[in-house]
Amino acid sequence: MAQHFLLSKNARTLSLGKVLRMSLEEAYASFKALRFAATGGEAVCPKCGGAKVYEFASRKIFKCAACSGQFSLTSGTIFASRKLAIRDILSAIAIFMNGHKGYSALQLSRDLGTAYKTAFVLSHKIREAMASQIPAEVSGDVEIDGAYFGGYVKPRNYKENRRDRRLIQNQTGKRKVVVVMRARKGDAVTRVFKSEGQSIDAIKKIVKSGSTIYADEATSWDNLQGDFATRRINHSEAYSHDGANTNQAESFFSRLRRAGIGIHHHIRRRYLAAYASEMAWRENNRRMSNGAQYLMTAYAASQHPISRQWKGYWQRRAK
Repeated sequence: MAQHFLLSKNARTLSLGKVLRMSLEEAYASFKALRFAATGGEAVCPKCGGAKVYEFASRKIFKCAACSGQFSLTSGTIFASRKLAIRDILSAIAIFMNGHKGYSALQLSRDLGTAYKTAFVLSHKIREAMASQIPAEVSGDVEIDGAYFGGYVKPRNYKENRRDRRLIQNQTGKRKVVVVMRARKGDAVTRVFKSEGQSIDAIKKIVKSGSTIYADEATSWDNLQGDFATRRINHSEAYSHDGANTNQAESFFSRLRRAGIGIHHHIRRRYLAAYASEMAWRENNRRMSNGAQYLMTAYAASQHPISRQWKGYWQRRAK
């Protein structure tokens, strides 16, 4: 029996201990090389793009000779206005990458010795950076499926008082559906909607024209037949028949549900899209080593603009 990739030596190229043991100067130099990779590690002004920049060694800030603007290493990035040291941020990314089924904010806060709120926002910033690397379109043979999350209705104690929680009239109104568009031998893209029927317009934009769509017999997907060649599978009769199946889409939902139940235990609907994108990124890059995943995410974070959702998140919540 062939060895699974995750168990092989090629999957383990990141030494977490090496990242945690980096000095502050080494971590600073590492992030600087990622942030200004296009210029060989030489700082560039994020305001005017000026290449002539002075660095103050005592305060770890830069000053542009052209516009006289001052900026730090994380100015203009998703980690702008940070309070954590660069080493702690890189350590958080390394720890986050090793969570094959995801990583909870509570566990990250214990690993880093920070408050839960700090770890919560940091985790979501990492997820946002990961989501920026997910392609905007998929093509070829594309499997489409939806799975509902949230809207939990606690079952009654006695049988005569129980309700069928699958029926719409017995839902709380908080339930949402994650729709995945996954190209066979390709990437997965996710979106969140109130129902599968509301996803049709988004699917038509994300799936390239000329692609073949594989879906189940849900009536929601009937509206795709006029725009794409479609192959449907009736799951009440078989999971796969003559190449028609949604097995890879189901595989993605298996990972997402395991993350929700086993790692996070509960995912609020306002954050569902972020967690779905994280799992899509992990699924798309599952054949890459943890070291490559770490570098990809650290680079994406160093290039990602300020997060309008997560910068000052708790301050806005307090107001």
